Amino acid sequence: MDHEKLVAVMRAAALEAGDAIMEVYGADDFDVKVKSDDSPVTEADEAADAIISRHLRAAFPDVTLVTEEQADSHGLSADQFLIVDPLDGTKEFIKRRGDFTVNIALVEGGRPIRGIVYAPAKGRLFYTTADGVSVEEAGPFDPKAPGRLDPIGVSKPDNGALRVVASKSHRDQATDDYINKYAHADMKSAGSSLKFCLVATGEADIYPRLGRTMEWDTAAGDAVLRGAGGQMVRFEDHAPFDYGKDGFANGFFIAYAPGVELKQP
Repeated sequence: MDHEKLVAVMRAAALEAGDAIMEVYGADDFDVKVKSDDSPVTEADEAADAIISRHLRAAFPDVTLVTEEQADSHGLSADQFLIVDPLDGTKEFIKRRGDFTVNIALVEGGRPIRGIVYAPAKGRLFYTTADGVSVEEAGPFDPKAPGRLDPIGVSKPDNGALRVVASKSHRDQATDDYINKYAHADMKSAGSSLKFCLVATGEADIYPRLGRTMEWDTAAGDAVLRGAGGQMVRFEDHAPFDYGKDGFANGFFIAYAPGVELKQP
C-alpha cells in the first residue's frame, strides 16, 4: 500500500463527502429512512458513501472495501481492508447538531493503521500522515492541497482529576456507573468519532463506550488516536482491541491516554 497516495485519496474523498453532507444539512428538509437494524439513514449518508466508494475503488481496486451503507460488504473478510462510515453520528445530523463525521480507515493485521476523521460542521479535520503520525489540518480546506498541519498528541493525565468524554446520544446508567469509578474533574458529551479525536488532541483523557458499535464507527478515530500516542482496549479485560471480527461488530471498549489508571468493570 502506498501510504502517501492513500492519505491524499482519503483526504480528497472525505472533503468531497463533507461538502455533499453539508449541502443536505443546509436544506430546509431531508428524508430519513430506517434500516433493518432500526438505525436511521439519510440522503446525506448515501451521497457521501457513493463519493467515498468512487474515490477508493478507483485508486485501490484490489483492496477490499467495507462500508456501512453497502450491506453486501459486511460479509467480507480480509487481512487488509478499507473501512468506511460515510456519516457517523446520523442522529446528531438529523437533530442538526454538528457532532457528525466522515470516517475512512485502512486496517492491516487487525489494526487500523491509517485513518481520517472529518467533522464538516465543526470545521475540524484529523488524520494520520503517511508515516502514521496524527495531525489536525487547519482550515479552510483546499481539496487540492493540505493547509497547515499541526501534530496532535494525547494528554499526560492527572488521575485525580481526569477529563472524560462520553457519547451524547448513547449515554446510559452503566456508562455513568463506570465513569464514577474515576476521580474526574470534567465531563463532556460529544457525538460520533469526535470523541476519539478529543482524546487524541489531549482535550480529554478517557472515552469509555459500553454500548453497541461497529468497526466502521471506530476504525478511523482509533487510527487517529493511536497515531497521537493513545490506546484502545477491550472493556472487559483491557486486552488489545482488534479489527476484522466476524460481521465487523465491536464489543465494549475504552479509548484513553496512556497514564490513565484503568479501572476494572
